[in-house]
Amino acid sequence: MRFILLASFLVTASSFTVPSWTLTSQQKTGLSLLPTQAEQASFYPFEDSKSALQQAKGSTEKDGKVRQLLGLRGASEETDIWKIRLQLTKPVTWVPLVWGVMCGAAASGNYHWMWNPFDPNDRDIALGAEDALKGFVAMILAGPFLTGYTQTINDWYDREIDAINEPYRPIPSGAISEGEVIFQIWFLLLGGLGIAYGLDVWAGHDVPTVLLLSIFGSFISYIYSAPPLKLKQNGWAGNYALGASYISLPWWCGQAVFGELDRPVYFILPILYSIAGLGIAIVNDFKSIEGDRALGLQSLPVAFGVDTAKWICASSESFWL
Repeated sequence: MRFILLASFLVTASSFTVPSWTLTSQQKTGLSLLPTQAEQASFYPFEDSKSALQQAKGSTEKDGKVRQLLGLRGASEETDIWKIRLQLTKPVTWVPLVWGVMCGAAASGNYHWMWNPFDPNDRDIALGAEDALKGFVAMILAGPFLTGYTQTINDWYDREIDAINEPYRPIPSGAISEGEVIFQIWFLLLGGLGIAYGLDVWAGHDVPTVLLLSIFGSFISYIYSAPPLKLKQNGWAGNYALGASYISLPWWCGQAVFGELDRPVYFILPILYSIAGLGIAIVNDFKSIEGDRALGLQSLPVAFGVDTAKWICASSESFWL
């Protein structure tokens, strides 16, 4: 009997001991999942929240400076006059015109590569280098000079609208003086026309085709922005004039530098393709609705409303897709 009681006691004791040991093991396992004191610094990001905020602020300031150089909304303030001059020319808008020059050069059929992998007869390094330099000069004409002229003169005549829509822009903010703006307009215009004539001489043109295109484009830019015509007051006329200038003129420039504009198709196709440029111009109008409405400009978003204007924009953009 004593043996039975002793055995029962041992079994009962062991039944309490095993769970106690199991719980201790589980507790240890659970506690081991918690970070140690040495790991807490890397595990908890909130310990260094001040430096994180400083990094975010630095990133925002850097983004603002990039936007300032490209001429985009949300730009930071700048005091360097050369950066302000660059901002006036809106470098981000140069891209489609530079691309248009490249398309025109390719369409001419006379652009030579330094080493064409597809044509063993088109591997004249000297001729290819000359054509590359000629194309680069045409891009400088279409982008920094004549587009820069267009954007600067547009900002000058839109200074009252920008005071409402984009008061941080150089002219309404007072970051650049009236005399400095007028000088920049004339410098870019006359410099662009000089480059255009130089390209005509370089290409051996009897008729200065590139110069004539540049004069025509500069005239369109002026009447688009300046009274009394101010084409941008009328949504359809202004937007198509802007879109056609962005698509057709650089294309014709690139083609004229390397070939001839001697067939009707060279004019018809870029003009039709400029319908897509209408959409580009409408996109630009969305950011100016408040100022346009206040000053009575009938841009398409003001005249038809945002919803209708966005469908017009999408339709014109998809015309050639």
